[in-house]
Amino acid sequence: MPARRKAATVAAVGIAPLALTALAAAPAPAHGSMGDPVSRVSQCYAEGPESPKSDACKAAVAAGGTQALYDWNGIRIGDANGRHQALIPDGRLCSANSEAFKGLDLARADWPSTSVSSGSYTFKYRVTAPHKGTFKVYITKAGYDPAQPLAWGDLDLANPVAAVTDPAASGGYYTFSGSLPERSGKQLLYAVWQRSDSPEAFYSCSDVTFGGSDTADDSPAAPSASAPSASAPSEEQIEDGTDKSTVEHHGHGDDDASTSAEPAAGTVAANEPKTAGASANLAETGGDSSTSYFAVGGAAALALSATALFASVRRRAVSGGRHGR
Repeated sequence: MPARRKAATVAAVGIAPLALTALAAAPAPAHGSMGDPVSRVSQCYAEGPESPKSDACKAAVAAGGTQALYDWNGIRIGDANGRHQALIPDGRLCSANSEAFKGLDLARADWPSTSVSSGSYTFKYRVTAPHKGTFKVYITKAGYDPAQPLAWGDLDLANPVAAVTDPAASGGYYTFSGSLPERSGKQLLYAVWQRSDSPEAFYSCSDVTFGGSDTADDSPAAPSASAPSASAPSEEQIEDGTDKSTVEHHGHGDDDASTSAEPAAGTVAANEPKTAGASANLAETGGDSSTSYFAVGGAAALALSATALFASVRRRAVSGGRHGR
């Protein structure tokens, strides 16, 4: 085989696996969860993935493992584009139909909950990568039974308790106002954040209790006295768990789980490539993560091109060999 042809073959063979590796290594994006009222996944993460305190969180870990809790800001559907009911079946709302988060769908009345009352309420959504979009929060209908699998029909979809577009992100939270209707006992708030700069959407379930403490429930399946009140993870807890997370936890708006906290304006984080500085600005202005998606697409195209090149070189080598005989 001529040296030039041999070199091309080697290059094609070498590039293809590298390109495919880059494609497979693309990190999963994730951007937040309800912080107040605290979501189920955030509550269980706050208790500690390896040794949760409440029976409900212990059951969630037993069903789905600890990784779901370390990835607390990753309950999402990348191509939702508003098709929430079409993509998420009844009984799978809290996990957004993700097998990784199936422990959050467990139908039980002892999920730790936040004590609330009817009237105005200030919602706080813990965000790790801000993006433009619309938040809608729905509440379960009167008569909701937390011991039954949550279905779309259990939610008052016609009357969201909060609906806001492009709220300001400050201090790691989107803060917006809503109003809770008259309810009693255990209820659930279902939050949907649909991005407008991408088809991606995020979901969370927050358990709440109206008219009493978190354990004020006389039903047979009421939470035990040892069940903790719902509480969001602290910043220290979030930081301590990032090395075990497979998703973005630092607010850059990119999809790299290894990038550091958002740098001050005009600066670049110490462990972030200088060329990535624009990603932080996109996060603040609601820009999308298209750079990462284009990179993945480029890797795929590179892999296909390398494969085609290898096939072409091989055909020429075979053809040349036959003509030389």
